[in-house]
Amino acid sequence: MEYLKPLMAKNFIEYASYVIKDRAISQIEDGLKPVQRRILHSLSEIDDGKFNKVANVVGHTMKYHPHGDASIFAALVQVANREYFIEKQGNFGNIFTGDDASAARYIECRLTPLAKEVLFSKEITEFVDSYDGRNKEPVFFPCKIPYTLLAGIEGIAVGMSTKILPHNFNEVLQAQISYLKNEPYTIFPDFLQGGKIDVSEYEKGNGKVKVRAEIEQTANKNVTIKEIPFGTTTESLIASIENAAKKGKIKINSINDFTGENVEIEIILSKGYDTQDAIKALYAFTDCEYSISVNLIVIENGKPVNLTVNEVLEKNTDQLVANLKLELEIELVKQQEKLHFKTLEQIFIENRIYKDIEECKTYELVKKAVLVGVNKFRELLQRDVNDDDVEKLLQIQIKKISRYDIEKNRREINEINNTIKEIHKNLKNIVFYTISFLENLIKKYGENYPRKTKIEDFEEISLQKVAIKNVKVGYDKNEGFIGSNVKSEKLLEMTSYDKLLLIFKNGSYKVINIPEKLFVGKQLLYFEIINKKTIFNLIYREKDTKFCYLKRFSITQFILEKEYQLFDEKTNKLEILNTKENYNFTAEFEFKKGLKITSQDFCSDNFLVKGVSAKGVRLANKNIVKFKTLFGSSPNQEESDNFTPNEPEKTEVKDEIVSITDKITEVKEKLKVSLDKLMDGEQLEFL
Repeated sequence: MEYLKPLMAKNFIEYASYVIKDRAISQIEDGLKPVQRRILHSLSEIDDGKFNKVANVVGHTMKYHPHGDASIFAALVQVANREYFIEKQGNFGNIFTGDDASAARYIECRLTPLAKEVLFSKEITEFVDSYDGRNKEPVFFPCKIPYTLLAGIEGIAVGMSTKILPHNFNEVLQAQISYLKNEPYTIFPDFLQGGKIDVSEYEKGNGKVKVRAEIEQTANKNVTIKEIPFGTTTESLIASIENAAKKGKIKINSINDFTGENVEIEIILSKGYDTQDAIKALYAFTDCEYSISVNLIVIENGKPVNLTVNEVLEKNTDQLVANLKLELEIELVKQQEKLHFKTLEQIFIENRIYKDIEECKTYELVKKAVLVGVNKFRELLQRDVNDDDVEKLLQIQIKKISRYDIEKNRREINEINNTIKEIHKNLKNIVFYTISFLENLIKKYGENYPRKTKIEDFEEISLQKVAIKNVKVGYDKNEGFIGSNVKSEKLLEMTSYDKLLLIFKNGSYKVINIPEKLFVGKQLLYFEIINKKTIFNLIYREKDTKFCYLKRFSITQFILEKEYQLFDEKTNKLEILNTKENYNFTAEFEFKKGLKITSQDFCSDNFLVKGVSAKGVRLANKNIVKFKTLFGSSPNQEESDNFTPNEPEKTEVKDEIVSITDKITEVKEKLKVSLDKLMDGEQLEFL
């Protein structure tokens, strides 16, 4: 074990480092993973302007890539479908439907003009040995556009992952120009699939975004999906819609997928189902809307770093300035060398220095004669003449000397001088030169990359409001059960997102999830969907003083399944509970000798709405024996939802039943006596 622990630790670190740096996370300089870079390098090596079979490209890339051909093929298709660096011919799959590409032997590809212009520059590219040492491959390309932001990257490494969303070509390059001009800029994601995006929580490449499908209402009151969200396919989107329909969250009859070059998914709604409700339900319960968490991690200086899109863009822009400057300096050296030899050639031919070598007997004397001859005109040259220059002069053919055009050579020298002046000018104004370069790219290629995703602030969709009420909850008064599997006269229609409020006669209440069948007892007074806007009117009586109190309240805060009290059941008794608006009622007082006012009218709206724990307001300093609802009260629910638990005590009911029974018996006896007298012919007295 002592031997294995350090061995495993070392190997794991090497493995993790390899996965992070050489497989999953892209390089900040060119935005490419190693396999993608090797593919593009191979395309550059075999490029002749014609399409190449993808199978051949994969085979050529195998010289540089230490892994199998499957990973190369998958990476090539992915890069090609981003439509920047690889031009496609054949079936490369469909980003809308999720269909796979054809086999590598059936499809072809080549570099795009954009790739040739911005990706390759051998003079400033660093090369290293390939994995087997037989070839050279680039460490990274001197990429002239921020491909990291344009293409978007996703990768999972050991202990970390990156998810960078793609951005719009024109907007990114315009942001680079703004940065060079010291102007503010903001860039947001843009997707080939189109759709909509809410960037209110997008923190410059981190945070999250919400994406939505583009849904339209048809003439026959159905809906059609015209654009899908990033990260989905028509197949996965339809599956999520069917799943929501099975769960009863949206009412549909059928789905028809007519997707070809453009997305078109027709959804036939159930009869009577409102179109706007259906669209909101699609956003709420399916993949037509979902959130994407983003995390911008790239490799910089051999280490993974977390950056923002602004930091990546600015680093890439600084790199662009440096690369353009380096290319100008290299080109300046080339032009100066070209000017040097053109001038040297002109001196050699115009001054007939080649005749000085006619008498020379050895090659060394020939070289010396040429060197002496041209050095007489040193002030016309860019630098000292060396042996290589002499060798080039001696290789000039007699044919060229005999047909030498002095005027043409002078024109070429003037052109070279003008080019050198232009290079010097650009080097002095390198920022302006960079801006011109970017503007030229936008002019040449910008029309190929219009923005496809609309930026919007999404309206928050309440699941409770758009959910279909497909759950029916009943309460069995006789058995004391409540739930979706309980039958009763009153069935409460609810959604699966609703919570149930239960209020009992003893003044207790609680909020619960919808049960299938739950025993709550026979004292349940009120059950309804919890609504924080519902205002309750509650009247209760103190048992010792007989005084009645009224309080109005809303239940806005609660913990599920926890029992709360509206009043102390030991010292108080519930009289009235309802949810009527503008509740008008009369309180009749207990009759006492000398009492002048026997009743008083009240309106609930004259009392303030307070918390559930408030005691309430005393209605009168007298004993109220009866409450009577007045005309004009406006219930906001059905009359059956107006609960008034003023039921007589069981003993009072029993005494009343006995009294009625006795009276019935007495009447029966009188009728029997009267009937007997009638039979005997006696005159009946009026009962």
